[in-house]
Amino acid sequence: MIVDSVSLATLGGSIALGGGLVGSSWGIGMAGSAGAAMLSQSRGQMKNVIILAALPMSRAFYAFILMILIITRVVPNISAMPEPDASGFAVFAIGIMAALAFSTSGAYQGTVCASGIAFLSKTRGKILTSAVTLAVFVELVAVLGLVFSIMALSILGLI
Repeated sequence: MIVDSVSLATLGGSIALGGGLVGSSWGIGMAGSAGAAMLSQSRGQMKNVIILAALPMSRAFYAFILMILIITRVVPNISAMPEPDASGFAVFAIGIMAALAFSTSGAYQGTVCASGIAFLSKTRGKILTSAVTLAVFVELVAVLGLVFSIMALSILGLI
């Protein structure tokens, strides 16, 4: 095999991290753009803008946790598996699934946060709690992506 199982598993962890970083960047970028426009109307909303714009950043942390888990716990166990090549490919696939969950949820949470930011001045900041609550629903997809990835690795006997 050209690519060994350990390399494939490490690549899966790296792809998950990349997806988390992309999702965070997209989400923060969208919310930050709306925040810049909002602050031109109402400088007093800076604290609320920062809260909403920072929410998509969590994807980077979830992805980093998954990558560290794969490198420190999964990779050392792959060679002991009955079919290490299949295990490496499975970890690679799990990394792709996690990357999709992290990147997509980050982008959509950014749009939810941007919408909340857009209405901060009209509501004098009273929409903050509602906007955070709605953003938490999208956050759940990223959390589930992390949890399902860990469960899949556990079911495969890799952690």
